[in-house]
Amino acid sequence: MVELPEEAIVEEKFLAATGPGGQNVNKVATAVQLRVDVFKLGLAPHVYARLKEIAGSKLTASGQLLVTARSHRTQEANRAEARERLIAVLEKAHERQAKRIRTKPSKSAKARRVDAKKGRSAVKAGRGKVVVD
Repeated sequence: MVELPEEAIVEEKFLAATGPGGQNVNKVATAVQLRVDVFKLGLAPHVYARLKEIAGSKLTASGQLLVTARSHRTQEANRAEARERLIAVLEKAHERQAKRIRTKPSKSAKARRVDAKKGRSAVKAGRGKVVVD
């Protein structure tokens, strides 16, 4: 479980949400935009590299991660969802990927492949023009 320190949160801004919702959407700023300073999270270098991969364009050049939540009608629900999504991204960044073990094909597998290629070559060669002697 990843904990989110409060000093890492740079800014929490409320915006007018988009989409359906009638007058409530037009009138009330319920969408939440959360900016978090990734450098204040104290991430290991491999975790930071993975976070850059996962976050993509949501990670700014200055090292701030931007998370926006706008699916609920209340600020509190959107705030909770934004924090949950942020923690989910950080947890995913902490997961270590299994190292790939390189393998190479056996001699018999190589021989089967070459035999199959020769067979296809023979079939295709038989499709040529018929030469009358």
